Amino acid sequence: MKAARISGWAFVALFFGSLIWVGAYRFAPPPGTLVMLDRKLGGDVIIHPWTKIEDISPNLIYAVIAAEDSRFCLHNGIDFSAIDAALDERKRGGKQRGASTISQQTAKNAFLWNGGGWARKGAEAWFTIVMETFWPKRRIMEVYLNVAEWGDGLFGAEAAAQARFGKSAKDLTKDEAALLAAVLPSPNKWRVDPPGPYVRGRASMLRKRMDRVRYDGLASCVLK
Repeated sequence: MKAARISGWAFVALFFGSLIWVGAYRFAPPPGTLVMLDRKLGGDVIIHPWTKIEDISPNLIYAVIAAEDSRFCLHNGIDFSAIDAALDERKRGGKQRGASTISQQTAKNAFLWNGGGWARKGAEAWFTIVMETFWPKRRIMEVYLNVAEWGDGLFGAEAAAQARFGKSAKDLTKDEAALLAAVLPSPNKWRVDPPGPYVRGRASMLRKRMDRVRYDGLASCVLK
């Protein structure tokens, strides 16, 4: 009975604690993340300036939607159609691809840690649902662009833009935004300066996708 009571209170604490945590980040910038702590313990110098979304170039918003989640404005955090497509492709023996949405990545980056495991995946799904319930899509994108990792201890669009191109995130060109988005899946493996053949090719593909995102209104929930 005692163990059951402890477990029950622990569940209540985690439940309401997560709601308060997500609610706080609805308005306040996350001061840091577990991923940042991990990088710092590994010896990186963390650079993490907070930048309001209105001070980030629309080019980067188009680029990350094109690269990471073209249905960002259409789903409620978990894109079940993308999951089904990924599973079908895997069954056919095709290249395994991820189905993690920008909302899920934001939940992982802001509240959790890198890695797999059912516990982390379950927590990610929970935080994604809570976030999508209480945050507008524009806020999700704002937090995503401020906690995303771009390698070398750089976190957030402003840090990446300054380090890679010597300019503010609000001044990123279409080509520069495409390059930054191209390395997001593996920011500590792929480079922007200088980009290798794979990154150049992926950035070229993303520039074309960015036009579709813009003209088809796929960023309308972020850019009015």
